[in-house]
Amino acid sequence: MVMAAVAVVEELLLAASGLEELRALKTAVLALPLSSLRESAPDFSLARLFSLLNDGDGEQVALCVAILERVLQALEPVHMARKFRDELQRGLFHPDDAVKILTISQVGRIVENSEAVTEILNNLELLKQIILCIGGEKISVAKEAINALSKIAQTKAGLEALFLSSLLIDLKNVLAISDVVRYRVYELIVKISSVSAESLDYCTNSGLVLQLIEELTGDDILVRVTCTEMVTALACTQHGRQYLAQQGVIDKISNMIIGADSDPFSGFYLPGLVKFFGNLAVVDSPQEICEQYPVFINKVFEMAEGQDVTMIGVAVDTLGILGSNVEGKQVLHKTGSRFQSLCKKLGQLAMSAPTELRLRCLDAISSLLYLPPDQHTEDLLVMTESWFASLSTQPLDLFRNISTQPFPDLHCGALKVFTAIANQPWAQRLMIDSPGFVEYIVDRTVDPDKSSKDAKFELVKALVNSKSIAEIFGNQYYLRLRAYVREGPYFVKAISTVAVEGAD
Repeated sequence: MVMAAVAVVEELLLAASGLEELRALKTAVLALPLSSLRESAPDFSLARLFSLLNDGDGEQVALCVAILERVLQALEPVHMARKFRDELQRGLFHPDDAVKILTISQVGRIVENSEAVTEILNNLELLKQIILCIGGEKISVAKEAINALSKIAQTKAGLEALFLSSLLIDLKNVLAISDVVRYRVYELIVKISSVSAESLDYCTNSGLVLQLIEELTGDDILVRVTCTEMVTALACTQHGRQYLAQQGVIDKISNMIIGADSDPFSGFYLPGLVKFFGNLAVVDSPQEICEQYPVFINKVFEMAEGQDVTMIGVAVDTLGILGSNVEGKQVLHKTGSRFQSLCKKLGQLAMSAPTELRLRCLDAISSLLYLPPDQHTEDLLVMTESWFASLSTQPLDLFRNISTQPFPDLHCGALKVFTAIANQPWAQRLMIDSPGFVEYIVDRTVDPDKSSKDAKFELVKALVNSKSIAEIFGNQYYLRLRAYVREGPYFVKAISTVAVEGAD
């Protein structure tokens, strides 16, 4: 049957001349398993299909793209690079963006293959056209070009092709087209720089990284915002952080936070600066970053204590990131009563803020309160218990009330908080002492959708896996929780009915 289907495809590839045949060909190609296509595709004649692609428009082009996408996917990259070199070249000049995207995506496949990549690297004209696509109107085409070029730069030969040839001039010419296109080039440079220290060296030697950094303190506010995002991405790698530190960029961003108080437009770029340090603290050391740049943690508290919903959201996210590891929790704990007061505000926001901010608060609270089992020291347990108590006068009831509201996201967010504290003995004692709480946990009828059932299952599983649960909950409740886990998240109890003769 497969052989017959392959024969139909071969026949249609040779005879297709109009929309009807192309529709039939698309159906036949998509119906074939990819494994069968891999065996047959090298023998297919695609000349007619490429001809229809180049001469058509509208639906004809769309059909050709869909067919080629499937067939080319089945071809080995080396085969494609050698056999369809001219077709790839022409595809980049096609007026239809879908054809350009198809072409660039196939180049991306080719350069990931160690045998085939040289076929692309030796074709500077093709690489130039891909670079020029970054400057096109359609962002979808530009994104595909950025992805392909970043793959090309994964090897030393690729780096040399992009930065030690005339292609660098082409890249700089594209960068000069407009502000929007300049950001796209920066995105490419940051992607390449993030791969390795060697990649960063090539990018810095090109002058483009330094140009990006200089724009951080420019007069254009929107440029600052975009460049901060780019620099934050670069700081996610160790070699990137070292470079930024050597260039004084981290100090520069710290000074920008200090200067933000006197800048009426700082609301546009300040969230990005805070996110930069938040990410830096997580990948580096929260204690070192907060001690070296105290303005960062002070600004996070100021934003969280303020009234601007946008700033509060950024601060809440940052607190959640900082509190995601024990060192970060200890940094926050050292601020003493100030953080305790902030916990109270987090509890209030989780209950009554706009929905999106409520969800962000629930996520942050979960992150702040969670302790891995191997970190259950007396000091840390006392710390998380005090934070939980600071959230509200009755924190367990607070999250119980949120979890019973008819909004799946909030329901799951509250369950996530319970899951975060489920392995801590003080929380287990609160749960068992709260009337009806354990019954609520094992009640499957209160979780209407899949995400809710999954969230509830994670909570019960966290309880069951705790070493202290059997002693604190008692054998009866412990066995009920174990049964819940054994039955799985989607268990439905069978209800038997008895038919009575003569009943309606």
